[in-house]
Amino acid sequence: MTGAGSTRDHLIESTQELLWERGYAATSPRAILDRAGAGQGSMYHHFRGKEDLAAAAMAATAQQLLARAEAALTGEGSAFERLAGYLLRQREVLRGCPVGRMTGDADVLESAVLRRLVATTFDSLRAHVDAVVRAGVRDGEFDSAVDPAELADTVLAVVQGGYVLARAAGDPAPFDRAVRGAVAMLDHLRRKDTV
Repeated sequence: MTGAGSTRDHLIESTQELLWERGYAATSPRAILDRAGAGQGSMYHHFRGKEDLAAAAMAATAQQLLARAEAALTGEGSAFERLAGYLLRQREVLRGCPVGRMTGDADVLESAVLRRLVATTFDSLRAHVDAVVRAGVRDGEFDSAVDPAELADTVLAVVQGGYVLARAAGDPAPFDRAVRGAVAMLDHLRRKDTV
């Protein structure tokens, strides 16, 4: 490692990995330091403590997740094609959602800072999906009776629920079925005269 910036970055990256693997409660400062290859006082030199470091790591994870979602949702194609692209994109299904998994950690939910990061991430993701659905309704691709906010929450619930089902089964097949089912539902909602 060279310089303070790289130590800070290594601490954040290591914390991102450990949070995804273990969750917040099961991630100790010692595990973070060991994973980062950092010295004893490094964490407290760069962060006020574990919660502050976890917040920085969760913010970085959220930014990465939102960037991947935006790439699918703001790309070329119809609203249906963009939503289908988001649902069907490659994911590490059996690892679960690195943000969604935090909702199962009581310590995250008890922390106003960490809970707000999770909620804000899903609010941003919901807004991106909602905007695509609204464009589809506006352009006549989806029927005007479609409620963009409801459909956006449905899309997010399918993805997050698919992760849970796949992890419980130890098999990505339930996730794959869920997202394919959601794509079929979206196809059913399309106005057939625009297909």
